[in-house]
Amino acid sequence: MKILFLGNEHPSSTSRHRADAFVRLGHQVTIVSPQKAIDPFCTNRILGAIHYRMGYALLRTVVRKWVLAQIEGQRFDMCFVDSGELLSLDTLRDLRQFTPNIALFNHDDPSGPRDGNRFNTLRKAIPGYDLCLVVRPFNVAEFMALGAKTVVHVYRSYDEVQHAPQSPGPVPTQFDNDVVFIGSNIPHEGRDAFLLELIRQGIKPAIWGDKWQDAPHWAQLKPFWRGGSISGADYANAMHHAKICLGLLSKGNRDEHTTRTMEIPYAGGLLCAERTPEHLHLYREGEEAIFWRSAQECATQCKRLLDNPALIQRIKQAGRARVLANKVGNEDLCRTTIAHLGL
Repeated sequence: MKILFLGNEHPSSTSRHRADAFVRLGHQVTIVSPQKAIDPFCTNRILGAIHYRMGYALLRTVVRKWVLAQIEGQRFDMCFVDSGELLSLDTLRDLRQFTPNIALFNHDDPSGPRDGNRFNTLRKAIPGYDLCLVVRPFNVAEFMALGAKTVVHVYRSYDEVQHAPQSPGPVPTQFDNDVVFIGSNIPHEGRDAFLLELIRQGIKPAIWGDKWQDAPHWAQLKPFWRGGSISGADYANAMHHAKICLGLLSKGNRDEHTTRTMEIPYAGGLLCAERTPEHLHLYREGEEAIFWRSAQECATQCKRLLDNPALIQRIKQAGRARVLANKVGNEDLCRTTIAHLGL
């Protein structure tokens, strides 16, 4: 099958990993990155912020012309749009001359309130998709209200190659940790306060991620910060070799699970995350993952686990078996998309 993939083409991006999953399934994939169309108009942070806050409304025609120019004279069985925040309804209508099937996957919360006008272009384009894949149950009704034809709830996914467990052998020193958190500081989410409470309770988390220098409690967290965002083998190593991996949600993004929910167990790590209905649906508490409602409960759970290495190993093994059984890999997402399009 010939697939047009509109998404981030950078090798380390989760979007590119999904494109590679289509390739692993035997499809011929052409990747076009709409971001390239707007890069000349976002040459500094101020310009980028302006367009972001306007939902890229001023660049819709630029993106449409650029995307169409990249695929002129070609024909595809389907188009998979990853994110879609830059593509207008007019662009989707013009894409019909190149493909009869267009699907959208967006693991953000475009119908929610957190990002203001960022997703205005996407929201107006939703009627132009044959299929929309969303990661929150309530997004289904919200997308239908915006004019969607078909909406399917899926879960976020791990990548079968990028997040595969690391080979047995000596643990790299930087990844030999009791507790790790891998993720950015999000303003007003209180992640720094949460981690600080763990520290006060005697837990020493290793932290990787961006924007922690902007956190109100940066001075106290700085000794535990290992560096900016990590990807590839380093990312998988950090999850695999840690005794416990924290999964923190974005409240503003209305999350009940995140990509870490899938990536940590698949990489062979132990998921320790907030107790939510979706987490309880995905894993058996205490057997396949560990859950908590507060920093205090999280610290208590971590101490209990660290005192019982055998339990840690049992949960790691059971968690990985469960995430495989849940069929929430990128290749599973690709198959789901194709099946719902009837291809």
